[in-house]
This record gives sequence, structure tokens and C-alpha cells, in this order.
Amino acid sequence: MKLHTMYPNDGATKTRKRVGRGTGSGLGKTSGRGENGQKSRSGYSRKAGFEGGQLPLYRRLPKRGFSNAEFKTEYAVINLSDLNKFDNNAEITPELLKDMGILKNQLDGVKILGNGTLEKKLVVKAHKFSKLAKEEIEKLGGKAEVI
Repeated sequence: MKLHTMYPNDGATKTRKRVGRGTGSGLGKTSGRGENGQKSRSGYSRKAGFEGGQLPLYRRLPKRGFSNAEFKTEYAVINLSDLNKFDNNAEITPELLKDMGILKNQLDGVKILGNGTLEKKLVVKAHKFSKLAKEEIEKLGGKAEVI
């Protein structure tokens, strides 16, 4: 095989659509956009759900129900493997986690998850614990305290 004998597979390359060229392309003069109107102008982009000025479907349908999503409690999560940075018998609080840079923002509270392995005996104070995390902490002789 030599470089000058190589060529792309069939269908791997397509010729570029060259619009606005006089002859041969079939896309001369108006470049396939038709004659007049908003869609023929440059910079045109239709908003999603736009129905040509007709009242859009999402505004015609009645709004029903209530969503409590705005008020849900969102926890900042920490894994057990992140707690191995601390010394044995250390007391870990959300404030300490924030000071050390492990926790970016506290949100509505801190939840400890059971991902990874814990190798040290610790006293962990948090707003919530997963079942596995609580078991792992207490298995090593530590304490999981809910604030």
C-alpha cells in the first residue's frame, strides 16, 4: 500500500453544498431560500414553539396542578472515601469540611454517602446519612451524629 494509491471509502466524503454559485449547483440566485419573506433573510431563527403568530399550544392548554420542586431540600453530598483525609478520632462537622475545601457549598444540609471505604475511626456530624454510610462509620467504632 502506498500513500498515493489510498482514497476514502465510498460514502465517506461528500461534496460541499456551494450555494449562490451561478451554474450547475441548482442553488444559485436565492441559494435555495425562495424569493421573499422572513425565512429568506440572514439572521432568521424561529423560536421553539412558534406557530406563526397563532396562540401557541403551550399557552392554549390550561395550567393544572402544583409543583413543590421549588421548596425541596437539596443536600450537599460527601462520600466516605473523602473522610480519609482526617486523623483518627477527629470530629467532622460541615463547617470543618467547608474550611478544608471538601465541601463547596452547604445547600440545605450535608449528607454522607457510603461510596468508597473508610479506614479511620471518626465522629461525623451531618444532617443526613445513608444507611450504608452509618453502618461503615459505626463498624470502625466511630459515631454518626445527626445535627
